[in-house]
Parts: sequence; C-alpha cells; structure tokens
Amino acid sequence: MLIGCPKEIKPQEFRVGLTPAAAGEAIGRGHSVIVETNAGMGAGFSDDDYRAVGATVLDTAEEVFAKADMIVKVKEPQAVERKMLREGQLLFTYLHLAPDPEQTHDLLASGCTAIAYETVTDNNGGLPLLAPMSEVAGRLAPQVGSWTLQKANGGRGVLMGGVPGVGPAKVVVIGGGVVGTHAAKIAAGMGADVTVLDRSLPRLRYLDDVFGGTFKNQYSTAAATAELVQQADMVIGAVLIPGAAAPKLVSRAQLSTMKPGAVLVDVAIDQGGCFETSKATTHADPIYEVDNVMHYCVANMPGAVARTSTIALGNATLPFMLSLADKGWKQACEDDPHLLNGLNVHAGKLTYYAVGEALGLDVLSPALALKA
Repeated sequence: MLIGCPKEIKPQEFRVGLTPAAAGEAIGRGHSVIVETNAGMGAGFSDDDYRAVGATVLDTAEEVFAKADMIVKVKEPQAVERKMLREGQLLFTYLHLAPDPEQTHDLLASGCTAIAYETVTDNNGGLPLLAPMSEVAGRLAPQVGSWTLQKANGGRGVLMGGVPGVGPAKVVVIGGGVVGTHAAKIAAGMGADVTVLDRSLPRLRYLDDVFGGTFKNQYSTAAATAELVQQADMVIGAVLIPGAAAPKLVSRAQLSTMKPGAVLVDVAIDQGGCFETSKATTHADPIYEVDNVMHYCVANMPGAVARTSTIALGNATLPFMLSLADKGWKQACEDDPHLLNGLNVHAGKLTYYAVGEALGLDVLSPALALKA
C-alpha cells in the first residue's frame, strides 16, 4: 500500500501523523511511504530523517493526497484537505465528527473511507488511540490553567500550591477518566486542593484506592457540581462520551456564581466542549473571558508539546496502521472488531451511530459497510 502523510495545517498544530520510525516499519513490511516536505519539522523530524528510512518526500500536500492509498494524519482534515480526498481513499486520523456537520458532509461527499482514532476501542472498553493524547491533554490542563490564573492573563492571581500561610488553589476536575486522572495528578502535584467528580462508583473507588490522600473524589450530581464550581479557582472539564458531543455540565448562569477571575479549562472542546460558554480557541489566542470567568478552550492542546505527543500517538497508532496497510481496511476491520468501531464514514454513508444521533443523519451499520 502507498501510505501518505501530509503536513498538518490546523493553526498552531505541530504534530505529524507518521514518525520516521513508523514510516520505517511500514517500508520494512513492503509498503511505500510518501511525506510532504517539512511535515515533521514541528515535532523535530527532518525530511532527511524520513529519507533515511526509505520514505519519499514530496513538495506539496496535493501530491500526497493524489497518490496515496491511505492518508495518515493527526487532526481532522481541514476544508482544503477534504476537497483533495477521493472515492475509495482511506483516511486514518482524529475526526471528532459529532460537533462538526461541515466536515461530516464533506467526508460523505468525498466517497472516502474514514477511520477515526477516537472511536477505535480495545478489549478493556478503552479508547487506545485517544488515550495517549488524553494523557497529554490531562497533564497539560493544570499547567495552562495555572498560567491563565495569573493576574496578567485575566485570572484571579492565585498560585496553585499557595505558600506558607496562604492556602492553595481549589481545583475541580469534572470526569475521572484518563484526562481527569492525569489532570488531578498534576494539579495535586503542584500543591492544589483537588476534587474529582465522576458518576461511576467503581471509578471513584479505583481513584480512592490508588490516589487516596493525593486528591479527593465525589459522586457527580448537578448539586455537587454547582457547589464545587462556586468554590473553585479552576475547573477542568474532562468528560467524554466516545464519538458523541460532550454534555454541557456548567451553564452560562452558573458563571455568575463563580469567583471573578476563576478559570475554566475545557479539554472536551474537540467534542463540542462541556461548558455552555465554550468555543474553540487556538494556541495563538487561547483564552477569552465570559462574565468575569476565563476560558481556555484550545482544540488541539497536545500540539503544544508536539514531539512528546507525536511519539506517544505514533506508538499507539502503529499496529492499527500496519494492519490496515497489510490487509486493506475491509479485512483488517473484519479481523478486528475494535478497529471496525473506528469506522465513521464509508462510500458516502455515515457508519457511527453516535455521530448520526448528534447530527440527525442516517447511519449504515459498520457490518453492512464491510459488505458494501
């Protein structure tokens, strides 16, 4: 198979879909790899690094899209990229379609087959291709939140860990999954007073067993959320429903109950955000204010630490990418139901139910797509 990797063009996105090591693995199995020039520069990989493993470097994204059987990316294809997709071409990347009707329409119109990293599953019910970026985003959230809390950036002017005689920041993490756990660990490590909210009692028991004493946890109800948000210096939104739009857990009305200069960090913004007042921002202009509450809603947070993120993502995607290349998408998905769960679009049909529900579109069963 001819595997293509274009340079990411989303603003301030420095990651790359294919590391030289991954390209070398594919080439070693008899596949060909083409990479757009400077695709890896933001993550510290030069064109010569790709040439050294046998990949071909091309001058433009247009050439990569025109030639490749499979496109491997990081972020969802932007409008100009979607126009370059063609019928029968395989796209393997993050998609986050539920809050993005324009992208969904364009992918359906292209006739391509699109497999989304964020809906591939594993034997434990996890999301193995979302997990590494969730880990990165979770660990980044307290870091960027503490920066936003600084008075010069519009925040309350509160130090995360306080100092002797002055208490620490109060941090509320909504969601105790991968993002929330990593966010809580880092925030607690910075000395903050941290509480994690979740609606799964088994998850709360796990967090208590493993992290008891490091941070607190509480069962998530509307009343508990409202009370803790009112007290918080920082709220980190870390709730995910696989493939679906994120639920709105903090309303516009609740902002008036918060401390002036408090900070909301919405890690769920790729799926539409879990605060009513969330809107996607970029690394170039990451924060905005609504009702005296600062919002940090960067839609590609892991792009800020591009090298770490690229290598972590590449480690996770490599086995699936090789399976798709070795077998073709139909056989690979037939052999692996977890990979089949990643199928979101095929030949003009939507194949992921949560996206169809969010956008009001008809859905073709993935099993039927295999037979199409």
